[in-house]
Amino acid sequence: MTTQQFSNGDRAVEPFQPKLESRYRWDTVFQSLTWTAVALSIAVLAVLLADVLIDGLPTLNWNFLSSFPSRRAEDAGLLSALVGTIWVMVIVAVVSFPISVGAGIYLEEFATDNWLTRAIEINISNLAGVPSIIYGLLGLQVFVRWFEPVTGGRSILSGALTLALLILPVIIVATRESLRAVPSSIRQAGFAVGATRWQVVREHVLPLAFPGILTGTILGLSRAIGETAPLITIGALTFISFLPDGLQSPFTVLPIQIFNWVSRPQREFHNLSASGIIVLMVVLLLMNTTAILLRNRFQRRM
Repeated sequence: MTTQQFSNGDRAVEPFQPKLESRYRWDTVFQSLTWTAVALSIAVLAVLLADVLIDGLPTLNWNFLSSFPSRRAEDAGLLSALVGTIWVMVIVAVVSFPISVGAGIYLEEFATDNWLTRAIEINISNLAGVPSIIYGLLGLQVFVRWFEPVTGGRSILSGALTLALLILPVIIVATRESLRAVPSSIRQAGFAVGATRWQVVREHVLPLAFPGILTGTILGLSRAIGETAPLITIGALTFISFLPDGLQSPFTVLPIQIFNWVSRPQREFHNLSASGIIVLMVVLLLMNTTAILLRNRFQRRM
């Protein structure tokens, strides 16, 4: 590039030239490090999955799925834990989804900007990072002790409500972010033709935001299905030789049953825990696949 002459005509300086080559070089380095981190993560995950499959597949059979836990490894199964997990996750989804989506819609679309709303928003964001054991202590005091006549104490309902509290902040935050991603012109167009705020939200904004809301729900439920600390805190059992007969029944879930087998010294129980991990992953994949199919269906409608 040519130099620029100042008005005094006695000196010239080169204009500012960004070091583009250096910037591109650092971009390449950062991209390489990113791909390396992704490759290492996938490699570690593949090794873990391979180890689980090698140990768990030989003992994964119909007898394992249809039998109750036992002190003898050759007779042990996870039927009660599998049924308990299904009960708990269904109740968690039924309770958490409408409450969290409704709260997110109200805070984003209807609530006024005042100190109370800002305090609630800050607390919701902070609650998303609270350790799960804290929710277990809260569930122990509220659902197990205070509401024992309703929940039955240390029961399926108490465990499901505790996990629902755990994932409420995650789904609320995801709901609000999905609503914010909808262009404001959609709302203005609805108001221009005389629609009320609720009609605009129900007919225009919510359908566009629903795929993102379902994504947040998938993340929340995926976290809930693997939690053990809150359920152990409220009194979930590690050995149940019967099926639950209602929401107030004692229960156990797959992560607790797996933890129980892993803690035993016998190698046979360790293999059973690997089989339990495979079953837990299959349940998680089926649950997430259902949510993803619903999300894709709404995206095609749009």
